[in-house]
Amino acid sequence: MCNNVSDKAIKRAVEHDGVRTYIQLQRATQTGTCCGKCGSCAKQVLKEAVDHYEEKMLADLQDLAFA
Repeated sequence: MCNNVSDKAIKRAVEHDGVRTYIQLQRATQTGTCCGKCGSCAKQVLKEAVDHYEEKMLADLQDLAFA
C-alpha cells in the first residue's frame, strides 16, 4: 500500500491507536497522503479492520455479561 503502509499496520492502528476514520488513518500512518491512488484499498482494509475489532469487543463484552 501507500508509503509502505501494510494491511497489518492498518489493523494495528485500529487495535492499538483507536483509529476509526480514514482521516485518522492518514494521520497515524501517512497512507493515502501522496497521490491518493491507494485510498480505496486503504479504506476497505480500514473498514474490515474496524468491523473485526468491534465484533471482537462485542463478543468480549458478551462474555463478561455471562461471567
